[in-house]
Amino acid sequence: MPEGRSGAPARLIASVAPGTLLNPLNSSMIAVALVPLQHEFEVGVATSSWLVSGFYLAAAVGQPLMGRFVDLFGARRMFLAGLGLVCAVSVVAPFAPGFWWLVGARVLLAFGTSTAYPAALVLIRAAAAGPGQGSAGGGRGRTPSAPSSPAGALAALSIAAATSAALGPVIGGFLIASAGWQAVFLVNVPVTAVGALLAIRFLPRLPHPPRQRGDLLKTLDLPGTALFTATLAGLLIFLLSLADHPQWWLVPAVVVLGVLLVVRERSTAVPFLDVRGLAANRHLSSVLIQQGGVNLVFYCVFFGLPLWLGSVRGFTSDTVGLLVLPVAAMGVLMTPVAAAMVGRRGSRATLVLGSVVLLVAALTIQVLDDSTPLVILVGVALLFGIPGGFNNLGLQTALYEASPPSRMGSSGGLFQTFRYLGAILSTSVLGIVFEHELSSRGLHQVGLIMTCASVVLVILALAWHGTARRVRASVDDL
Repeated sequence: MPEGRSGAPARLIASVAPGTLLNPLNSSMIAVALVPLQHEFEVGVATSSWLVSGFYLAAAVGQPLMGRFVDLFGARRMFLAGLGLVCAVSVVAPFAPGFWWLVGARVLLAFGTSTAYPAALVLIRAAAAGPGQGSAGGGRGRTPSAPSSPAGALAALSIAAATSAALGPVIGGFLIASAGWQAVFLVNVPVTAVGALLAIRFLPRLPHPPRQRGDLLKTLDLPGTALFTATLAGLLIFLLSLADHPQWWLVPAVVVLGVLLVVRERSTAVPFLDVRGLAANRHLSSVLIQQGGVNLVFYCVFFGLPLWLGSVRGFTSDTVGLLVLPVAAMGVLMTPVAAAMVGRRGSRATLVLGSVVLLVAALTIQVLDDSTPLVILVGVALLFGIPGGFNNLGLQTALYEASPPSRMGSSGGLFQTFRYLGAILSTSVLGIVFEHELSSRGLHQVGLIMTCASVVLVILALAWHGTARRVRASVDDL
């Protein structure tokens, strides 16, 4: 199987790409289906929003859960299982007898699409490691034996996911206009079919640590899984409630559940959440925090700028869409450049550059007002798009370097969970600020929060040491 200089075969990358784009595609495509679904099931805006929130909540919990299953049961097996679940749900969802059945289908879609990214990381790592190394082994904390990071492969997956997220509303709008809201579910069927055929043909069967049959329940750590799920769900529901009616009673509940989770996971031999490992592995913890911070800033722009442009500046929806498009488009265009930089300078330099540019972009929010010329608005959108590729790929590479091989799937899942935490926290920030001050002044307040978060990101990026090895990558690997 031919390999690029990234160490990951091109056929492997092509095989996992259809699966990794399903999660961002389904999270963004539903946006244009909300109005038709409100009419179809005769529900209000607040109720229909559960199609979005339910998916986010389930994906935030499902990513580390599916990642742990990838570590335990094998990347290829779980990748195919996830595709099968998505295909089955997508076939049935158009026939949902009621609205909440459709919400349940979206929850299952979130779990199904959550297997692909952790599985892809494990498969790419095994390919880069070479024969005989695979994904087994390792232990708690940071491992010095991790293979060089195939930034080209990670960049290809990043481009696929970012492009599908950016084009999701466009694809969804075309499908709904042509075949109704049912099409946003049915479109998953051919994607999963192609992904399954490629996976069966090209994905390798990797060895995973042997275990005794009687130890299965112990290995799964069901109490730890349940506590993690309850803690995270409580935290996310509380964050979602901040903009409207804060559920303050959830704060002590989350604290108690969190304490119980830490106590449980520290006392078990095979924890679902490796609390000791995360505490010892400061590099991995730093990557997760940066992932949450980067997405907090990004989604404050991605969600907040359209609100300001439409409500305060009075632009039409199509104009707003065009003005925001450069944010996502520049992130995609910068990813190959970031891959080249990772190859030459490593993940630290890439993260520092991305964080510094993000800080500069956050500061430009303060110059926007009710009369800012259109050309400056476009310039600000382009500026916010530039750090996207650098931060995204830099953090994925840093995650790859910092994660123990035996926990690659779990780490990849947690990485995605922190993306959702950042996104949900951004909606809380926007809701709290814009509820009382949907104006240029309110936008400046959001900008100050973004600036503070960006300062923290710059500090964490400067403190990142990465690995001693130069990461092998090239834009030719894409």
